[in-house]
Amino acid sequence: MTESNRSAVLFFGAAVTFVVTMMGTTLPTPLYPIYQAELGFSQLIITVIFAAYAVGVIGALIVTGSWSDQLGRRPMLALGLMFSAASACAFLWGGGLAPLLLGRVLSGISAGIFTGTATVAVVELAPAAWAGSATLIATAANMGGLGLGPLFAGVLSQYLPAPLTLCFVADLVLIALAGVAVALVPETAERPARPRLRIQSLQVPAAVRGVFIPAAIAGFAGFSVLGLFTAIAPAFMGKILNYDNHALTGAVVFLLFVASTVGQIGQARLPDGLRLPLGCIGLIIGIALVATAIVASSLMTLIAGAIVAGIGQGVAFRAGMGAVTAASPPARRGEVASTFFVVLYI
Repeated sequence: MTESNRSAVLFFGAAVTFVVTMMGTTLPTPLYPIYQAELGFSQLIITVIFAAYAVGVIGALIVTGSWSDQLGRRPMLALGLMFSAASACAFLWGGGLAPLLLGRVLSGISAGIFTGTATVAVVELAPAAWAGSATLIATAANMGGLGLGPLFAGVLSQYLPAPLTLCFVADLVLIALAGVAVALVPETAERPARPRLRIQSLQVPAAVRGVFIPAAIAGFAGFSVLGLFTAIAPAFMGKILNYDNHALTGAVVFLLFVASTVGQIGQARLPDGLRLPLGCIGLIIGIALVATAIVASSLMTLIAGAIVAGIGQGVAFRAGMGAVTAASPPARRGEVASTFFVVLYI
């Protein structure tokens, strides 16, 4: 294998590792109706289980936000995979509220570590031929993994036995393979001789606030839409639209994240000043379609709402993130980006 081919393989191996980890964070989505039926959880408890994920994400962003610059990308990627594996084990343990809450928190920690570290690692590992597309590939790996989780778990739980265990066993196998990929990739960070681990401060410079506030509001709204679908879509599908096919539920959520990826890719073709407003308009129209779907008990309208809202979320998120990054002083971009993501995940 030539050096260029080896670099390309390692680059895509890192991207696939990103996909596997983010996929693990959304695996439980189509399984919530099964947990409700078997464990007697209310919809409120299911939503609390889902929301516990954000606690892990925010904690990881604040505590480990700058650690990959000090310890290196590979150790942090390995740590993220360990938390992802621990999350899968907690769900395999199952049987009650405590392990499910623990699984969601551990899953959030893995995502919080990977969101920043894997994005940077994929970009830094990109061969010259792929350098121009590296950021896009990292974004697609992130959102694509989030979308594949519900689809993967939905298909397995619908058509194969052991619906609450099989997908997590498969996830552990994929995590093990991802661990091999992490072991093979070279370290891309220049680690200091004496690493200084610190908690990421959350501040926004006064000069950036005029850009940060509208971008954060739009991003907050967009992530609320993603949370709405991934937490409550199974209840919508089963109790309101009378569809109890877990694979179908997973496919609807998958379309939402695919649409978000499309929106992030396509936003560059929109005029700068219109990207954020158009993204917000897409979110409004998408949620209006979802409300219409509930009233009319229409699956196709729900799917249309997911696609429109997903595109709007992708446009608003990428536009807001780009504007905030461009307006931030280079020395404080990590700090501002962490603050931005904390607002979104709340």
